[in-house]
Amino acid sequence: QVQLVESGGGLVQAGGSLRLSCAASGRTFSDYAMGWFRQAPGKEREFVAAINWNGGRTYYADSVQGRFTISRDNAKNTLYLQMNSLKPEDTAIYYCAAAGTSYMQTTPPLYTYWGQGTQVTVSS
Repeated sequence: QVQLVESGGGLVQAGGSLRLSCAASGRTFSDYAMGWFRQAPGKEREFVAAINWNGGRTYYADSVQGRFTISRDNAKNTLYLQMNSLKPEDTAIYYCAAAGTSYMQTTPPLYTYWGQGTQVTVSS
């Protein structure tokens, strides 16, 4: 089992920045590729970013490419998402997830463990 707890969400004006964190506990953090997803009201959960087990490879959704940066610190068992140039359409609940493999994945069914989510609201 892996337990994931997100933090860092909040209310920010358009153009601002937030940094989300995801603290992991349980099994060995570096065994897992990790990802960030988000879900806005009335919409399906969508992929945001993924990172492989050692942070050497990352992948982003087109909608956040160039604005968001995913990273991880395996020594601290923590995943991060730096979000810059935020837009109102980025408003959603953001979830971190651990994949059932050390390789990056982009679809929710391939992720085994999920956090409870943290709300990000971007005002215009």
